[in-house]
Amino acid sequence: MRKADLVTAISEKTGVPKVDVLVTLEEFFKSVKGSLATGENVYIRGFGSFIIKKRKKKVGRHIKRNVSIEIPEHYIPAFKPAKVFLEHVKDNVDHLPNDESED
Repeated sequence: MRKADLVTAISEKTGVPKVDVLVTLEEFFKSVKGSLATGENVYIRGFGSFIIKKRKKKVGRHIKRNVSIEIPEHYIPAFKPAKVFLEHVKDNVDHLPNDESED
């Protein structure tokens, strides 16, 4: 599902015009990014948490030059789903036909 599909689905289910749904969704994304950029996690009960994870510095390799490089300590955004969210997905995905995840 792409963002356009999400906007259409929400618009059809709620009766809110697509443009208003899109503006709301964009503002939600902007708010989450802004909070994470300032180091503040975002918690949505029953859905999950958008959090900042700290990655330690490590040594990597530049494959083309075949040299070691030091990757500095950095922070990355991550999503941690709520228990209810996980259970819902787990219960419903197990029943999908043609499950290709077990190759």
